Amino acid sequence: MIKSSSLLVIAAMAGGFLISTGASAGDVLRGQEKSLSCQACHGTDGNSPIPTFPILAGQHRDYLLQSMRDYKSGVRANAVMKVIVDPLSDLDMQDLAAYYASQKGLRKIDAGRLKEIP
Repeated sequence: MIKSSSLLVIAAMAGGFLISTGASAGDVLRGQEKSLSCQACHGTDGNSPIPTFPILAGQHRDYLLQSMRDYKSGVRANAVMKVIVDPLSDLDMQDLAAYYASQKGLRKIDAGRLKEIP
């Protein structure tokens, strides 16, 4: 049986790990404020009206965050996205990911109208 003092030490170590790695869920409101440069291609809420640009709204936060990190590092190659994400801090990207993940999304354009994907 694990003693309560041992559990306290384990919890403190886990908390320190999260702080040291910068793990954060991001802030939705800050993400919305930072989303202006994204809106021309991805729409005001992440539901791009242009089929060639990805829909960000409703995507998984971790996927969005990793995608931005990959564009910034060059793992994913896209000249436009590289210019957009280069000035962003990791916290900026966490906030943007939180914002777009919180939006109602994954809609499709059908005959010029947005419809929910069943």
